[in-house]
Amino acid sequence: MLTPLSVSGLLFFKPFFQKTPVRVDSSLQQRRHTLPASEFRNLTPQDAISVFEIEREAFISVSGECPLTLDEVLNFLGQCPELSLGWFEEGQLVAFIIGSGWDKERLSQEAMTQHVPDSSTVHIHVLSVHRHCRQQGKGSIILWRYLQYVSCMPGLRRALLICEDFLVPFYLKAGFKEIGPSAITVSNMHFQEMEYTLSGQAYSRRNSDC
Repeated sequence: MLTPLSVSGLLFFKPFFQKTPVRVDSSLQQRRHTLPASEFRNLTPQDAISVFEIEREAFISVSGECPLTLDEVLNFLGQCPELSLGWFEEGQLVAFIIGSGWDKERLSQEAMTQHVPDSSTVHIHVLSVHRHCRQQGKGSIILWRYLQYVSCMPGLRRALLICEDFLVPFYLKAGFKEIGPSAITVSNMHFQEMEYTLSGQAYSRRNSDC
């Protein structure tokens, strides 16, 4: 069973400063001196509402469907928080990824709601960025950080995801390869399945703590 990020594992999550911080409310501004400008960490069930609000705004307007319901977000953050990653700026969630374990060669409909412990594959369910932080490259950055992070997890060998056709170039640029049409359907939507090989070598070169 993969364990949540330990104290020593926090060495990976070094602050990543951006030139244009996200807008925060007055209560957060008053605490600005106590909050890191930028922080990457595993998500917890306490983050679920913020996660779902960002996800709902990002996906409902485009496809009419959320990849994960609020109950499913809570389920995955309870079962496998170590396979999630949130990007916080001055205490506010600006981008996130949620994953779970999977033990089959290809993703099936069951993979949308199940976590398989001690598996060699991480299924990336959703990557989403806050609406005020889009068009800033944050999606690419958090995906890169996530892939390097899970590359250091013992036993994990690859990442799988499904996406609509218009997102295929984004994931190809990140190093994924197309497997082919997915067997998974949501409403009338069809998806392409993508795979990324987790070698750990790229992260090892960038961070000797790995």
